[in-house]
Amino acid sequence: MKKNSRLILALDVGSGDEAYSIASETEGIFDAIKVGYPLILSAGLSVIKDLSSIAPVIADLKIADIPNTNRLICDRLFSAGAQGVIAHAFTGRDSLEACVDVARRYNGELYAVAEMSHPGALEFMSPIAERLAILALDVGASGIVAPATRPERIRTLKRIAGDLTIISPGVGAQGGSLRDAIEAGADYAIVGRSVYESSSPRKAAEALLDLIR
Repeated sequence: MKKNSRLILALDVGSGDEAYSIASETEGIFDAIKVGYPLILSAGLSVIKDLSSIAPVIADLKIADIPNTNRLICDRLFSAGAQGVIAHAFTGRDSLEACVDVARRYNGELYAVAEMSHPGALEFMSPIAERLAILALDVGASGIVAPATRPERIRTLKRIAGDLTIISPGVGAQGGSLRDAIEAGADYAIVGRSVYESSSPRKAAEALLDLIR
């Protein structure tokens, strides 16, 4: 993934047509588009291929299962046209390695969740986030997910993750600061509702781009 704008658009919208419309309107601004369960369940896996004609697609299903199931899910996502996939690391080395192995086969990227952006992540994820980042590094993941809502956690995880790419959700509607996340060490900030719920998604995206520039 080329680092141009350092912005990733999360499209958790209700239909493929809506997703394609927003992606088309904001084309050229975002380095990638992140799609998750809401969109894939409503539009089907074909939405990945459709959106990848506009920008690289990261499939965010936060995969968390046994190695064989993880392998099967990743294979379907990459074969559908995803350039990247997000998986949980807490399921352990063997499960995460299965995802990494499939990503390598497709020359794709595998991002391991170290810590999520919502308040509940402080209960169980934050105490082990450093161990999850080390695991991601050990198994050869492309990068980790770290919370833009807590820039100090990005700094800590950045020191552990080394050269791994850090993608950070939580900017905008969740209260995370774009500038703070980037300054803390995030390679990419993930934005969603503040763009796709705007009356003018392109203007909202351009405003974020101005903040980085």
